[in-house]
Amino acid sequence: MKNTNDEPRRKFITRFAAGVVGASLFPNIITAADRERNYSAMLREKQRYAANDQIQIALIGAGGMGSADAATAVTVPGVKLVAACDLYDGRLAKAKKTWGSDIFTTRNYREILERSDIDAVIIGTPDFWHKQISVEAMDKGKSVYCEKPMVHNISEGPAVVDAQRRNRKTVYQVGSQGVSSLGNEKARELLKDGAIGKLNYAEGFWARMSPTGAWQYPIPADASPETVGWDAYLEHTTKRKFDPLRFFRWRNYRDYGTGVSGDLFVHLFSSLHFITNSIGPEQIQATGGLRYWKDGREVPDVMIGMFDYPENSVHPAFNLSLRVNFVDGTGGTNYLRMVGSEGSMTVEWDKVTLYRNRNIIDENDPLNAANKQANNGGGSTYTYNRKQLLPPDQTVYKAEDGYKGAHFDHFYNLFNAMRNGGKVSEDALFGYRAAAPALLCNDAYFNGKIIKWDPKNLKVVKS
Repeated sequence: MKNTNDEPRRKFITRFAAGVVGASLFPNIITAADRERNYSAMLREKQRYAANDQIQIALIGAGGMGSADAATAVTVPGVKLVAACDLYDGRLAKAKKTWGSDIFTTRNYREILERSDIDAVIIGTPDFWHKQISVEAMDKGKSVYCEKPMVHNISEGPAVVDAQRRNRKTVYQVGSQGVSSLGNEKARELLKDGAIGKLNYAEGFWARMSPTGAWQYPIPADASPETVGWDAYLEHTTKRKFDPLRFFRWRNYRDYGTGVSGDLFVHLFSSLHFITNSIGPEQIQATGGLRYWKDGREVPDVMIGMFDYPENSVHPAFNLSLRVNFVDGTGGTNYLRMVGSEGSMTVEWDKVTLYRNRNIIDENDPLNAANKQANNGGGSTYTYNRKQLLPPDQTVYKAEDGYKGAHFDHFYNLFNAMRNGGKVSEDALFGYRAAAPALLCNDAYFNGKIIKWDPKNLKVVKS
């Protein structure tokens, strides 16, 4: 790969040094003045919509995440929720109470897709329904916001990508919200400018220690075959007798969910790929186990994944390690950390913390070579090693007060693309490339083997 790191690095160092005086006044925070340079942020601030430019949406899958998505979506100006679908009657009743008794509710998502008054759907169903509903929705002319991971199995990805390609008037966005965040945007800018030098390693961590965080969701007292559309739920998977745990705590079971990797690693893959412009790793391995939440679940509550990213035209080769721990007594920590030859940065959705190494020696610096020559008896000329003004070791880029957050940004970008015929940052192809290594991490864990992946051609490499 051609080394294009030197010029961005020089520009970054020059700009960073120029800000030393300002940084000395506020040594840990870069706020509004720095954000002004962010082109995407300026676009968001300048755009306005006509009062009658309304987008009407429907929610398919009105559980916890789907309902949270809908609640955020309707805060975007010009967006109204007009319908909801779920297989549990209690959620449909709650939807009417939350969004108005006049909204249309149904157990059958296809009734939603047939309505001409609906422009877009939010898919908040269990993972194993994502592909089916995504494809049908786009084929019916609906734009889609689909919760991550985009698919339940890597074999499903091409169908969603193809559906988006043939339905060019629809907009499809996968719901890894951090991709649209200020934090991801700033990290992408910093990496491109050479702020940490040459990337060589990244790591991500997601910790939880609570029943709800570990997917022990509450079971409604009225859950029964009468109040739950159990047969419809199992339409495309193994038929079983009614089991409320498999319906309300679906993430714990492989037929319906994608484990900790599909739930949480995929967020980290999405952010990393956005920041680096990467298309994915070429080697995947995993370890872990069921350490604490032994409640009948079929997936581990501790997982460690290791991934090798090959060198290509946009980034050097680097390694990635990801961890999820549902037995973490310290609480709910999560982060993405990127390490380079000259520093590191920790990326959060509303903040980036940059750490710079002050002690980097540039072997190609002419002054450094001259000093070496003088010190080795190369002449009697005295060389004055004058000290410099140094920027702070640590700089925090923090979102301004009032920032609405990544969830709002992600929906804002979706609806803006629908109105203006634009693009989103996490379309079907991006979503597939983020989902694939997360799903293959599960395969590596359950099969106890290293998996080779071709991220360009999107296929497993047979060994």
